[in-house]
Amino acid sequence: MRLGIRGKQIAGVTAIVGIAVLVLSTLYVTRLSRVVLHESESRAQFLTDSILHRTRAVIGVDPHPLAAVRTDPGLLSILQSSLYGEGITDASILDTNGVIIASSDQTQVGRVLKVRRDLGALVTAGPIEQLQVIYSPDGEFLELRQPIRIGQRQYGSTSVGVSTLLMRKELNALMRPALYIAFGALVIGVIVAGFLAQLLLRPIHVIRGGLTRLGKGEFGVTLDLPPGDEFGELGTFFNAVSQQLSADRSLLAGQKANLQATVEHLEDAVALFNPSGELLFSNPAMQPSLPPDSIGRAMQALLPAGHAYRTLVEETLATRSSRGPVQEGDRLLMTHAVTDIDGSLVGVLLVERNVEYLTRMQSTLAYSRKLVALGRLTAGIAHEVKNPLNAMMIHLELLRTKIARRAAAAAPAMAGITDARRATASPESKSGPAADELQHVEVIESEIRRLDEVVQGFLKFTRPEDLRLQPVKVTHLFDEILPVVEPEGRKTNVRVILDCNASVPPVNGDAAMLRQAFLNLAINACQAMPNGGTLRLACVPASRERVEIRFEDSGVGIKPEHLGKIFDLYFTTKDHGTGIGLSMVYRIVQLHDGDVEVESTPGRGTIFKVLLPQANG
Repeated sequence: MRLGIRGKQIAGVTAIVGIAVLVLSTLYVTRLSRVVLHESESRAQFLTDSILHRTRAVIGVDPHPLAAVRTDPGLLSILQSSLYGEGITDASILDTNGVIIASSDQTQVGRVLKVRRDLGALVTAGPIEQLQVIYSPDGEFLELRQPIRIGQRQYGSTSVGVSTLLMRKELNALMRPALYIAFGALVIGVIVAGFLAQLLLRPIHVIRGGLTRLGKGEFGVTLDLPPGDEFGELGTFFNAVSQQLSADRSLLAGQKANLQATVEHLEDAVALFNPSGELLFSNPAMQPSLPPDSIGRAMQALLPAGHAYRTLVEETLATRSSRGPVQEGDRLLMTHAVTDIDGSLVGVLLVERNVEYLTRMQSTLAYSRKLVALGRLTAGIAHEVKNPLNAMMIHLELLRTKIARRAAAAAPAMAGITDARRATASPESKSGPAADELQHVEVIESEIRRLDEVVQGFLKFTRPEDLRLQPVKVTHLFDEILPVVEPEGRKTNVRVILDCNASVPPVNGDAAMLRQAFLNLAINACQAMPNGGTLRLACVPASRERVEIRFEDSGVGIKPEHLGKIFDLYFTTKDHGTGIGLSMVYRIVQLHDGDVEVESTPGRGTIFKVLLPQANG
């Protein structure tokens, strides 16, 4: 695991403190071991001196010194008391041959005492040797042996035994507080190291944070570092570089945004490959033609061999020159070699152009020309048709009045009735010549009114309208048309389902015109289900910053041969239809820069899709 600067600094300071503690602890332990050995030697020496003093006194007054030594109560008492000395394991008196004469352990009397490591020599030895002896795994027995001399004559020697296990226990007891202190020093060292690391590394953290913000694309990143040291100079240099990067990024961001917006809104499908054949970019028009998550993948993994895209790109990569155009159905495919200043290939641009879209554009232009021509005829129709229709209606009213008066004169029982319309509508008036004449007048009036409605619809369709574009919530439009649509649906047992979330972005449109278009589509859907069914009104966000509004019914559907004509003016399959409703819908959607699509299966239902641009902001 790699350590950061802070971790290394903490580790370094901790290591220094640890080494210092280790050295001091070692010195302390060696000194303690020497002290323990000196104390053990002092206790052994004190006991030895006591034994020698009593032994010399016993030997000096007794003609049989060795026997006196074995039996002297005072000497035996001193030997027995040695067992209570701290760190002392035994005390013995030996003859000149090393045989035990008297001992603190009477069972050892008469045995030869083995020579053990000299305690005095260990006291003067080096600290490492002392620690090795004290901490030997099984422990050792040391002794302090001194000769018993009176004058020039040696009678034997004294031996006092000391155990290193007891020394070790004493030394450990003395070292325990030192270990606690050493551990505390290490903990304090780590805490102080962390504090110092935080204090000293703060400028580095500030610089790292600034670099992270720059990497995320933030503009105008500055560092607040105090001047006067190297970090302050580095902060000043960083701020200057940040300002320059911000200026460059602002310029590049504007250029990139303009280029990206242009490419993404192209009707042509565009893809860019690097010299290795990996996909670098594809605009929304190209993405449906490629597998998902294709960015960064090689052409060989994206498309099979022989695919038109792959063939053209591989040819351009091989020849370093553009290829195409190649026409496949309604598409034109071409590739362009992108080179740098030195002429080296840096990428391949693949372009697919939809020829069908151009055909649709031509149809739209032709349709627009027809609308212009119809608009020019509107003024003439208004004068040449509306005026005669109005004159006919006036004379029909006069004719109805005359017939009613004549009928009234012929039938005195009806003289009190002044309303000619009610007279003709009553059962009693439905006989005789006057009644027949009035019935013909009603038929003529009804046909004139129908003709007037057709002319009014024609005028409304062709007359230019002023759009009042503003953000409009689709849910609000649905709420406004539901009070009209639901009663219409209940007539034929049609259930209306609303599936439009309030989070769907608003569209840019004229609320009144869109309300009229939606109402026409919903009413048509209800009328297409004479035996009942379901009408679903839905809205969802769509691609290219648009909103899709759907009108789905489970009605009788539209015959395939009629699908291409349903938006034509005056085309209708209804017995009493005018053929203007769907034409008005199409015109309103076109005025809003939108699209309207229809899918229908006879006997299963129809789906109308209205695509409208989202409102800006």
